[in-house]
Amino acid sequence: MTLGHAIILGLVQGFGELLPISSSAHLALAPYFLEFPDQGLAFDVALHFGTLMALVWYFRREWIEMVRSVAQIVRTRRITTVHERRALYLVVATIPGGIGGLLLNDYAETTFRSPLLIATTLAVMGVVLWAVDRWSARVRSIEEVTLKDAIIVGCAQVLALVPGVSRSGSTITAGRALQLDRASAARFSFLMSMPITLAAVILKMPEAIRSEGLSLPLIAGVVTAALSSLVAITILLRYVSKHSYGIFAAYRLLLSAAVFLTIAMRS
Repeated sequence: MTLGHAIILGLVQGFGELLPISSSAHLALAPYFLEFPDQGLAFDVALHFGTLMALVWYFRREWIEMVRSVAQIVRTRRITTVHERRALYLVVATIPGGIGGLLLNDYAETTFRSPLLIATTLAVMGVVLWAVDRWSARVRSIEEVTLKDAIIVGCAQVLALVPGVSRSGSTITAGRALQLDRASAARFSFLMSMPITLAAVILKMPEAIRSEGLSLPLIAGVVTAALSSLVAITILLRYVSKHSYGIFAAYRLLLSAAVFLTIAMRS
């Protein structure tokens, strides 16, 4: 792994993870298009540590409030406030993704990294994201999320184990299908990503360090991922407050077409 490759992958991770365009697809496709050795899933997940730091910093006030809420729930064994309910719902929303990750980890490292599969899922989810965002009402805010909503969005997160689906794309699409407004769907998606991202980092970071060592490329990749993730969060939340998700759907379709064309030319 060279320093240049690590920085490229860090940029890909930061923007791809939080914009609904699939970081796993871009990380798998980067060596395919740029023709350098596949960095492997462990390195990809290590880059998520940068995204995790960005999420913790950007939403630090919300996380502090939710930690207090969890402590209050444990102390009183009651749920009485909006913050306490949201903390519980985020825990519930994380469970399906955790179970799916444990069951499908081997496929995620091998079969799911196929360029043909990635091109297909990029296109399919692009169409689904556009259609749901186009025709779903925008009448609910993040304060109105229910336990049922959390379970549905959590189950949608499992689909993100397939590169090209996109964790943020699948959860934002689910949120929009539940009639959350665009900004609320994105915020809930970002908040619920932290626990599953933390679990993945804890599981895979030691493997990446054993493989690469605590090297300059690994550190540079993580730092680049953190900075680009902060930019991506800011861009998305500001953009969708006034615009639709259509631009991201269009990008997914264009990338899918490029992958199909590249496959055809190399076959």
